[in-house]
Amino acid sequence: MSELEIDAAVVHNGRVALVTGAARGIGLGIAAWLITEGWQVVLADVDRRRGPIVASVLGENASFVTMDVSSEEQVVTGVAHVLGMFGRLDALVCNAAVANPHNTVLESLDLAYWNRVLAVNLSGPMLLAKHCAPYLRAHCGSIVNLSSTRARQSQADTEAYAASKGGVLALTHALAISLGPEVRVNAVSPGWIDARDPAARRSEPLSDIDHAQHPAGRVGTVEDVAALVAWLLSKNAGFVTGQEFVVDGGMSRKMIYS
Repeated sequence: MSELEIDAAVVHNGRVALVTGAARGIGLGIAAWLITEGWQVVLADVDRRRGPIVASVLGENASFVTMDVSSEEQVVTGVAHVLGMFGRLDALVCNAAVANPHNTVLESLDLAYWNRVLAVNLSGPMLLAKHCAPYLRAHCGSIVNLSSTRARQSQADTEAYAASKGGVLALTHALAISLGPEVRVNAVSPGWIDARDPAARRSEPLSDIDHAQHPAGRVGTVEDVAALVAWLLSKNAGFVTGQEFVVDGGMSRKMIYS
């Protein structure tokens, strides 16, 4: 994790962000990027072993709270923890998800699995918005929800994930209307992002074919997503709300025929 170290000279800009699913992958990339811009970031995740280690590596502008976003009790406790530490909240990034898009074939799809995916991927962002809204309003804050290009296109046997991410897009524009003008709410839909730890990327690099099939010429990185999220949270995006931003190297605009 040494590659995640942040320059000790980074100065806290007074703003506080809560990033869920931040112990690894895209969530971790977003947290690290925000810290370089001076944010105080609270990383939330169910991984109570890795989470504190990652926060320690990121430095003094990072802290960790254990949170299962599908549990309203844990969301309430986690938000109270943030407020207790910093007295404010300026941004919420809802990234936590059951990330494997594939379930079994539809005829064998277990209802408990379906409910769990929707509880984490869709109910989680709703619960976080519900309990963060008063504090975000107080500072004209912003919410970014992580959806997916799978909200609009599918492979076989991905019903639960696709439905949950489609729901996130609808939830995003509903929240933008309900919470505006004080709070802006947007969604980012990543395509193929190589979100593995650096060691895994080095030991098992993606193929030339993996990269070349993208109109942009490469598979995405967590930094591609993080940079956009940081912009959406910034004052520079003050006229942007209720929108979806696709980060997929152009794949969703490409006609593909076998």
